[in-house]
Amino acid sequence: MTRGNIAAKLAQIQEHWSPRLLARVNDTDIRIVKIKGEFVWHHHEAEDELFLVLEGRLLMQFRDREEWVEAGEYILVPRGVEHRPVAPEEVHLLLVEPASTVNTGDVRNERTIEVVEAI
Repeated sequence: MTRGNIAAKLAQIQEHWSPRLLARVNDTDIRIVKIKGEFVWHHHEAEDELFLVLEGRLLMQFRDREEWVEAGEYILVPRGVEHRPVAPEEVHLLLVEPASTVNTGDVRNERTIEVVEAI
């Protein structure tokens, strides 16, 4: 059995765009991350992603529209859909995605994190 406090775990994270493993449920990762600014346009061939906003206000950009996601709300991005998370102010997120998910999807650059560090 594992038990923890999400706010306390988030308080340990200093950098933005560096998702950390909170828990693994079978083959699904529960990750937490702090973000600020714009991420890269990308998509995931085989993975759906769920973004749950814990604190702040997330703008999820798609090529054909934008969606604002408020604290307490979530957005599910289906596999294959190009998207870009944007956070004008710091946002705290809980991510639910397959353990195989690379944060930048089909793009490889300085923000790519292959292995998510547990916190």
